Amino acid sequence: MFLLVPYVYFTLLTMKRVNGTKFDQGKVVSITLSHNVIGEGQTIVILHGLFGSKRNWSSIAKQLSDTYRVLTVDLRNHGESPWSDVHDYSSMAEDVATLIENECSKPPIVLGHSMGGKVAMYLSIMRPQLVAQLIVVDIPPARSTGTPIDYVRAMQAIPLTTLAHRRDVEELLSETIPDERVRGFLVTNIITRPEGLAWAVNLDVIEKNFETILDWPDLITTQHFSQQTLFLVGENSTFVGPEHETVIQQFFPASSRQVIKNAGHWVHVENTAAFLKAVRVFLETEPCH
Repeated sequence: MFLLVPYVYFTLLTMKRVNGTKFDQGKVVSITLSHNVIGEGQTIVILHGLFGSKRNWSSIAKQLSDTYRVLTVDLRNHGESPWSDVHDYSSMAEDVATLIENECSKPPIVLGHSMGGKVAMYLSIMRPQLVAQLIVVDIPPARSTGTPIDYVRAMQAIPLTTLAHRRDVEELLSETIPDERVRGFLVTNIITRPEGLAWAVNLDVIEKNFETILDWPDLITTQHFSQQTLFLVGENSTFVGPEHETVIQQFFPASSRQVIKNAGHWVHVENTAAFLKAVRVFLETEPCH
């Protein structure tokens, strides 16, 4: 158990559980997140982006496990974690806070990509005692517009139970999503069940909460995360721009920014070597006082 006094959002009266999610008088407290652990040492908690999963980060985790204990996590409504009708950053951050309290003996490094980066940022601002250092991959603490809702609707339109192979799904998706890399990424969310293929991501809830996912929660402007923070930005990505510098410094005054060459939004996939080098250098450099 985490050694700090647990933070309590709500009293635990009239508690019930739905699909693995605890509710208190209609408000989400937390769910138990599926996660994998590899390696020993200081813990790094990795949070994936929209339509991602812990599996997408297994190669990165394996390479970092020579020095660190790495937890790769499925966020709610993704992968093997429970589904919930609620999908906002305060709820997702509370899920991760519970995981840290249960699985880490001291504050870990938290690394988040895209939607997972927003979860990581929200967690570090609201629960700074749970985070030692923060790495944010290609997302600002602001509204983002990079992922179209058309992806969700294209996935919803696929008659999965009538299909036998992922390649059949990719072929149907090609009618609305021309980018082969995007289609290949989306079909990683397909699982096989006795009744046929199914999505491992809760598309209906993602569609319902899509604006919330794109947005950034209103936070008290005096709150910030004072520990060392690294923003990794893809050279060819449009998610983080000069217009975000002010808000980044507002919430993360001890932050630095590094551009990863020859990479877009999926920085860790498109230039893995440079991504890993940047992470290691950041974590191995003594902070300035």
